[in-house]
Amino acid sequence: MVSILIIDDEEDIRELLSYNLKKEGFNVMDAENGEKGIQLMKINRPDLVLLDVMMPGMDGVEVCEAIRATPGFEEILVCFLTARNEDYSQIAGLDAGADDYVSKPIRPKVLISRINALLRRKGVLQKETVNPSDLIINREKYLIEKEGSTIHLPRKEFELLALLASRPDHVFEREVILEKVWGSDIVVGDRTIDVHIRKLREKIGDQYIKTIKGIGYKFIAKP
Repeated sequence: MVSILIIDDEEDIRELLSYNLKKEGFNVMDAENGEKGIQLMKINRPDLVLLDVMMPGMDGVEVCEAIRATPGFEEILVCFLTARNEDYSQIAGLDAGADDYVSKPIRPKVLISRINALLRRKGVLQKETVNPSDLIINREKYLIEKEGSTIHLPRKEFELLALLASRPDHVFEREVILEKVWGSDIVVGDRTIDVHIRKLREKIGDQYIKTIKGIGYKFIAKP
């Protein structure tokens, strides 16, 4: 699962971005300043950092320079979040090693599109081709391959399978599945998950997904 770190001193922006990125299946972390962001990166290395330019203490350019100077962080993607459009700010960011810019106010759909394009360009999304068993789950192309055959799934069925397969043998609680796949802004019943699981089993086989009674479901890595 692609991991994204948000470093921004505005809590409402962090919450907005976290909510929308989690809905798209990203693993999201956040920090309110550059110092805490760098500390968090040393514990959980992200694939991409969304980095506010204007912050108290270390500004975004200084944080980006620190990322590029840290061994093991050289390949981490950095995308600046900025309300500043001055040329010198962009030049400073490029000199610091930034990979892209997104201007504020941020439109979540535009941001996600830019993130996916950046990940594809850098080859990070290739990591998102999951092969937990004899199934190949290609997130970028929304395809399932099994024993040489291609299985096409509706979006929610695909996202549900991809979520479960992202952590084989991990039990996903029903509340987590609803939040990750459908989002908290859409009201659906528990039966919605059951119906999608039943349809998945009909299409890929019932040996991959195990029901954990009263809790949720898990993907079996080696059925």
